[in-house]
Amino acid sequence: MAVPISLPHPAMIDADWADSFAITIDDPDITPERAAQKIMDGRPVWMGYLLALRNAMVRPLGLKTAPEPDADVIGLFPVIERGDDFIVLGMDDRHLDFRLTVEVEKFQCGQTVIRSSTLIRRHNMLGRMYLGTIMPFHKAIVPAMLNGAFASP
Repeated sequence: MAVPISLPHPAMIDADWADSFAITIDDPDITPERAAQKIMDGRPVWMGYLLALRNAMVRPLGLKTAPEPDADVIGLFPVIERGDDFIVLGMDDRHLDFRLTVEVEKFQCGQTVIRSSTLIRRHNMLGRMYLGTIMPFHKAIVPAMLNGAFASP
């Protein structure tokens, strides 16, 4: 479900756009890194087709289509920062920079809230157009990934 997020955010102080989604699970031992890995592994099959299309379209514009070969990555994204209750993934490019934060908040009842937030800093018109183009997909993909990763069997 969508949850509020405020800017500025510590993961990207100068972000100019953000959204956040959360899910509650019954796993008191999950770490932020494991949660991020499960989210990335929970990608719907159709997301792979969208990413291939995206990469084919942006390659001629000189935008990045993959992280650096030696990067510490989870799923598709390089790890920027790790903390006890969060992990930050992201990438900087000429049109925009983005961060994906995965935070875990544990409660004594044994439940854990996992919050996935996207933070964007747009650099130019291309960044604004890109964000506008992907937004409908983003709004469908992130909840689908959270639900796919943590839905009860």
